[in-house]
Amino acid sequence: MPASRLLLSLTLLLLLLFQSLFLLAISSSSPIDDGNDDSEGLEELLAIDEEEEGQKDDGPADQGKPSEAEVLRRAQRIVLELSNENAKKVIDGNELVLVLGYAPWCRRSAELMPRFAEAALTLKEMSSPLLLAKLDAERHTKAASLLGIKGFPTVLLFLNGSSQAYTGGFTAEEIVVWARKKTGVPVIRLSSTNAAEEYHHKHQTFILGLFENYEGTEYEEFVKAATTDNEIQFVETNDISVAKVLFPDIKPKKNFLGLVKSEPERFEKFEENFVEEKILQFAEYNKFPLVTVLSELNSARVYSSPIKLQVFIFAKADDIEHLQLLLKNVARKYKTKIMFVLVDSAEDNLAKPFLTLFGIESEKQVVTAFDNRNGFKYLLESDLTQSNLEEFCSGLLHGTLSPYFKSEPKPDEGGLIEKVVGRTFDASVLDSAENVFLEVYTPWCIDCEATTKQIEKLAKLLKGMNNLKFARIDASLNEHPKLQVNNYPTLLFYPAGDKSNPVKVSKKSGLKELAAFIKEHMRSQDDRAIPSSDQTKDEL
Repeated sequence: MPASRLLLSLTLLLLLLFQSLFLLAISSSSPIDDGNDDSEGLEELLAIDEEEEGQKDDGPADQGKPSEAEVLRRAQRIVLELSNENAKKVIDGNELVLVLGYAPWCRRSAELMPRFAEAALTLKEMSSPLLLAKLDAERHTKAASLLGIKGFPTVLLFLNGSSQAYTGGFTAEEIVVWARKKTGVPVIRLSSTNAAEEYHHKHQTFILGLFENYEGTEYEEFVKAATTDNEIQFVETNDISVAKVLFPDIKPKKNFLGLVKSEPERFEKFEENFVEEKILQFAEYNKFPLVTVLSELNSARVYSSPIKLQVFIFAKADDIEHLQLLLKNVARKYKTKIMFVLVDSAEDNLAKPFLTLFGIESEKQVVTAFDNRNGFKYLLESDLTQSNLEEFCSGLLHGTLSPYFKSEPKPDEGGLIEKVVGRTFDASVLDSAENVFLEVYTPWCIDCEATTKQIEKLAKLLKGMNNLKFARIDASLNEHPKLQVNNYPTLLFYPAGDKSNPVKVSKKSGLKELAAFIKEHMRSQDDRAIPSSDQTKDEL
């Protein structure tokens, strides 16, 4: 996190704590619900802001721009604090309210709060009718229940008292874009080069439409796409000189559409027919940078990307900047076909779930890939170099890579019950000439321990029988394409000579039933019979 962003977040948390203590002191000395309209309090705060702005405008010119802390303080005052006492009145008394439900201890809430405040300030400067408010949902549980806030952070838009979930991004600009689109401003019209320069200075990502006349089928499809898309601001102009400020490489033509992003490859031209679906697809496939750095705030958007082939690179924070150039050189060749995601391996919430899927706990750089069309995963098992990564991505794109299945190291020990791992599953189970009774378990399974003890007793009882082997595999650490198990424990019997059709065994069976089951299904050249039910009972 940049130092300026960290400073903003820390300042916000201090201000939030001060504000909460201040409101608590007020509430303890006088009742909040005194019949006054809460919007009056907001108007007073806005009036103070305007007064402060006027004072700054009249001051010496060498005072310069306000500091980030001053901007944040002003933004925080614009976000109305809700409580058990005033929440219903604020929602019912305003046509449009965007509410952030948070908890003081929630890290994601702390990250989102300054962005939410910054969005509030921007919307105010745009004269938006939308009121932004926040609620400490842990402290004000009655209000949280009333508004339907159950997790943290939660953002809801209330339109005439009815709520709808927030579906936009989590930067200040993305919040502004979503809010404006939901309140009737899907497209911003720019009519002068000055307006275009000012807009471009403040906004890094947007879609530009150039239309000779704001009419016709193509323009209507453009507006439809702008209304449907919740994340990218659409801007329009009918002046080629204005368009060139935003998209310098634009060529004079009747209608044009392009995407502008905040990276070296910042300009993408739309080459399809002007149809809403095509425009939305263009935005979805091109809105991400060449290499996306994963965060908790953008993770949902990354996982739901329409680009189904995704390469994840896990590295230490110190190495991330160094890797950017290498990764961009490769990503440029697979733009819109493969999504490249960079993950700080020290961020457990982001990295650990992925690395666990591969059974990897390594501090070195790790490159993985996913084909979300079929659920297959892949691992780059050579060093991370540009040539190795290009070869890996080419195989991913053309379907020539072998899927990765995690496995523990090959075991050395034998024993009454053979330990099977992913890489020995073929030899120990599928290619074995013996009948195999396999227990599939996980360490976290509640019922697995009892089942394991039961199978150990059964193995001792049938010890010495030719052509029968007992085995077990830890499914949390081992995988195999022909072992598709979702419930644990699972007991499978692989008859000799027909390993392609394992028989599922009831885990609720007692020893007698299990022994009888094996006798019924076992294929053996050995004439030795399995002990009868009475004999089994006696030996137990």
